[in-house]
Amino acid sequence: MIHPQWLETTEGEVEGAVNKALKFSDKFLAWITNVDMWTNVLFAGIRIIVLFIVTRIAIRVVSKIIDRSLERHQQSRINVNPRRFATVGELLKNITAVTCNFVMVLLILSEFNFKLGPLLAGAGVLGLAIGFGAQSLVKDVITGFFIILEDQFAVGDVIQTGTYKGTVEVIGLRSTRIVSMNGETHILPNGTITSVTNFSLSNALAMVDLPVKNERSLEDTVGLIKQSLTGVQEENPNLIAVPDVLGIQSMSTSEYVIRIVAQCEPNTRAEVERDILEHIKQALEAEERQQQALNEMAASEE
Repeated sequence: MIHPQWLETTEGEVEGAVNKALKFSDKFLAWITNVDMWTNVLFAGIRIIVLFIVTRIAIRVVSKIIDRSLERHQQSRINVNPRRFATVGELLKNITAVTCNFVMVLLILSEFNFKLGPLLAGAGVLGLAIGFGAQSLVKDVITGFFIILEDQFAVGDVIQTGTYKGTVEVIGLRSTRIVSMNGETHILPNGTITSVTNFSLSNALAMVDLPVKNERSLEDTVGLIKQSLTGVQEENPNLIAVPDVLGIQSMSTSEYVIRIVAQCEPNTRAEVERDILEHIKQALEAEERQQQALNEMAASEE
């Protein structure tokens, strides 16, 4: 036999469950039929879609600008390594994509009423910790980025930075590799490159100082030098113009010095100077042989 108190308890529980179910259904129906809420959701969704589209367009436009800018820089250089510009282009595009996507995510989170203050503060503290922990690495990367971006020197250029001089073999974001004239390879962190002298950007000036004994007349010497250098430009493609004999540079009691200058291609000065000296030496030897032949002829006639 069921006790009446149990029946009352069971009926009360059932009635409470039914009331809860009715309340939940009422709340669910009110939530489903809440016009203001669905209007806000609709506009928030539209704003999120617009943010996504604008971000993609911004990334695409900036990437096109980067490609065109690097293409102009690439066409303006004679010695150029395409991998340098590809590296810079990809780096700039990645930075642009990360920055735009980060801003987009923050704006989307703000649509869901997230508090962005603590998030930004945490990101700032993390970036500060990374910066303090890798100062030299960050400095090397930033300096290398600006070396490549500003086109300070290219692979194949002859440069001097500090006490190191040689041909640039590799340019990276962290370090630069230079091979000296003696074959020594110097690997320099980009952060240590504070000043650079580039010998490959503009035309060079070859300069030869030729000492001549005072017994020889100035007019004959200048005439011989000009005659010896008549066809040197056709033989040496590095010469831009015919070498010019400036005249006496200095003089002493035993000799005077004639200076010869010539404009030449970048980084060919030493080769052009040797070529000029070789032509002058050949002319002097030819003149000496001719004079010796005349002396022998005069002696035989006597």
